[in-house]
Amino acid sequence: MKHLALGAVLVLACSLVGSPSASADVWKKVDEHGGLHYTDRPQGKGWKLIMRSKRRPPARGSAWKKLNENRARFGPLIEKTAGEHGLDANLIHAVVRAESAYDAGAESNKGAVGLMQLMPATARRYGVGDRRDPVQNVSAGVRYLRDLLLQFSNVALALAAYNAGENAVVRHGNKIPPYPETEAYVKKVIRFYEELGKAS
Repeated sequence: MKHLALGAVLVLACSLVGSPSASADVWKKVDEHGGLHYTDRPQGKGWKLIMRSKRRPPARGSAWKKLNENRARFGPLIEKTAGEHGLDANLIHAVVRAESAYDAGAESNKGAVGLMQLMPATARRYGVGDRRDPVQNVSAGVRYLRDLLLQFSNVALALAAYNAGENAVVRHGNKIPPYPETEAYVKKVIRFYEELGKAS
């Protein structure tokens, strides 16, 4: 925006604040001659914020809709399987959301597949014939997480092991491995888990 007269800036700012797709912070600067300048994109020193617009949160589009549709579709399976193995269904929901966003056909660049992103070795370990089959995938993922919880007696460590492998957790002294991906994953799943707990 070019520097404008005060009246023009305020009119423009008010119109943008009322717009669903725009924002208009207004900054003021007094130059060395006492002249007033206003802008929505301050550059350099001497600018002061005099009006902050109310920013609307971004609209949640088709990805959010698809996630909710898949959650409704696979929710009963997740809750049933979690109950069969004595785990909190909200924890499994949190893992599934972080792993695949409830996409049964999801496949990572490392070769993990399905709702709970099973690697080939984990699938073999738990007798899975088809990793893309939601029933087999969730059953193996839940049993694997149950075994990790029994091994480490700690949710965060079990989640770290689910992401990086139990050997990685053991090698680092039964602590979350200092891998950025694993650290971010544990925080994400716990955040989802806490959100589900508040909503229930």
